[in-house]
Amino acid sequence: MAGYEGRSERMWDEYDWERFLQEQDQKTEKYMQLLETYLDDPRRDEIIAREMGWTQLLDAKDWSAEVDALLDEDAEDEDGFDPGDAVRAPETIEQHSLYQAALALTIWIDQLFDQKPLLQNEPAAIRLATHSALASAKLAAALSGDDVDEIGMTIAYLKRALKAITISLDAAAQLLSKKLITGAQHSVLQQRLFQVRDGIITLMGEYRSEWRRRFGSEGFRS
Repeated sequence: MAGYEGRSERMWDEYDWERFLQEQDQKTEKYMQLLETYLDDPRRDEIIAREMGWTQLLDAKDWSAEVDALLDEDAEDEDGFDPGDAVRAPETIEQHSLYQAALALTIWIDQLFDQKPLLQNEPAAIRLATHSALASAKLAAALSGDDVDEIGMTIAYLKRALKAITISLDAAAQLLSKKLITGAQHSVLQQRLFQVRDGIITLMGEYRSEWRRRFGSEGFRS
């Protein structure tokens, strides 16, 4: 990401990184929409390359290989790591209490789905499972950075993990209101979600304090 076009020499804060990540989200969303629209078109990859502005591919012969490679590159830019990184995370990440809590949450939700198969077709349950897993992925991205100076990037990923947990909390409340889970199950689920949420908030506070220590209040926008 260090080569991101338009990046200035100053250290990026969390808001710079959030803006960058949003741009990557938009690019990925555009690609997926194009893929869905032109899925059966024999010139699909050429059309997608042109619409995405991948001019370097317009003279390429093997569209599929080149486009797939660019998609992989964009996915890595968006999340900062391959989707399998959450499993292949370094030992230091696996031992982090917050990452362990997030991983335990996803495992508990998987077990809940096994106990209640009907949840697999319930939108609120799918949202719960998806965003809980997304929170774990964003935490892995935040904690696996090999550049300790990119504090702003770490905070930006933590904010995204926090948003995912907030959505999960809302989904859990909907499942309870629809009586798709018991009060006891919701209590355990809420406790696990709050544990991860509070851990993220605490960690964000620590990184923001470190940012202020290093760069002073002038470099931080609250």
